[in-house]
Amino acid sequence: QVQLVESGGGLVQAGGSLRLSCVASGRTFSSYAMGWFRQAPGKEREFVAAINGIGGSKYYADSVKGRFTISRDNAKNTLYLQMNSLKPEDTAVYYCAGTYYVGSYYPRRTVSEYDYWGQGTQVTVSS
Repeated sequence: QVQLVESGGGLVQAGGSLRLSCVASGRTFSSYAMGWFRQAPGKEREFVAAINGIGGSKYYADSVKGRFTISRDNAKNTLYLQMNSLKPEDTAVYYCAGTYYVGSYYPRRTVSEYDYWGQGTQVTVSS
């Protein structure tokens, strides 16, 4: 069982930056494919970014490419999402997600591909 706890959300003006963190319990964090998703009011949860176990492969939704950066520090069991040039449409609850994998990595972009979820952290971008 893995527990994920996000932090770092808040209120920021358009054009500003935030860094989200997600701390994972357990001893095999590097064996987990991780991702960030977000859910705005009245909308479905959507993919934001994904990363493989050692952090060498990263994938992004088109809407955040060039503005957001996903990374991980396996020594600290922590996943990050650096968000720059924020826009009002980035306003949402952001969730980190993880799933154990073996063998070759492939990017997981759907909710059903992840087994573990954090409780979410609110990001609000004002115009």
